[in-house]
Amino acid sequence: MDHKFPYKWKLSDGYPAKGIDYHGSKVFSCFACGGGSTMGYKLAGYDVIGMNEIDPKMAEVYIENHHPKYAFIEPIQDFVKRETYPDELYNLDILDGSPPCSSFSMAGNREKDWGKEKKFREGQAEQVLDTLFFYFIELGKKLQPKVIIAENVKGLLQGDAKSYVKRIMQAFQDAGYKADYKLLDASKMGVPQKRERVFFYAIRNDLKYDAIDMFGDQPRLNLEFNEDVIVFNSVSDGSGTELSNLYHKRWLQRSPNDTSFADITKRLEGVEKCFSDVLVHHNRVSPTITSKGFMVDFETGLRLSDKCLSLIGSYPMDYKANVKMAYLIGMSVPPVMMAQIAHQVYLQWLMVNGSLKESECE
Repeated sequence: MDHKFPYKWKLSDGYPAKGIDYHGSKVFSCFACGGGSTMGYKLAGYDVIGMNEIDPKMAEVYIENHHPKYAFIEPIQDFVKRETYPDELYNLDILDGSPPCSSFSMAGNREKDWGKEKKFREGQAEQVLDTLFFYFIELGKKLQPKVIIAENVKGLLQGDAKSYVKRIMQAFQDAGYKADYKLLDASKMGVPQKRERVFFYAIRNDLKYDAIDMFGDQPRLNLEFNEDVIVFNSVSDGSGTELSNLYHKRWLQRSPNDTSFADITKRLEGVEKCFSDVLVHHNRVSPTITSKGFMVDFETGLRLSDKCLSLIGSYPMDYKANVKMAYLIGMSVPPVMMAQIAHQVYLQWLMVNGSLKESECE
């Protein structure tokens, strides 16, 4: 199977991906985490000049692997209040961000957590997660990049959370942008993982040209990929670690249609638990890697290795991390997923709006 961007790759391979031209469009990434989106932009020929991240441990991992020119390790609420920024941040092609999204996740408490302060892990400050998207758009209003791209969970489009989408769209409008959003599935974009995420994309009002539908205010951006799916059997090398005795006993009682240990515990114990501990079938696309729980090979009963998780998440095989890879990858945008989007944004929007350097246009 041929895919535009390889899911098996290394940082040492260099950027951009084979067959993709370097154009150097400038990106700044907020909520940068381990750099999943950053790697996607670089694979697609961009120059990611800096990052903002609240978690010092994550920032340390990011800096070691990506060596940003600018690194702001602070809450975005503080970052957006700065009076000045480096000149390059006022001349961005893309402002990128993945605001923390557990408040909207269907696997979380949703409405019960809205408006409450919480934090992900040790070392992070408490913050109201469902307001972070608006600080991000406020930063966009200050910096005025050509394009703003933001990623969030599928749950944002479901139930009462849809009211937040209306507020987000209004915030983009108030910031001077035409915006739209689309639910995308990574498994149709060359990623060996079924991961559905909502992507918001907005273009500055003065760059309308033909990207704006003449009969409406939404920007036009073709994000149809439909690449061949990659089933787990194509990714797995059979490596992994053994389960605990309790989990092994549960695994022995699995049924063909079980997708997580919750299916097994419901059948055996009458209680659904261990939702985040999933079973990966060889003839199916891997389910979403989450920051909690673990993944188990349905056939062998082995917990998936970091190498296998990296392949499923399209993370580079030589990535250096001082945190658990499952957490890191579960919190990140798959690099190949972002590379696909970034490549189309360049071809359909930025290239038309003068992103090419003068020397390349001569």
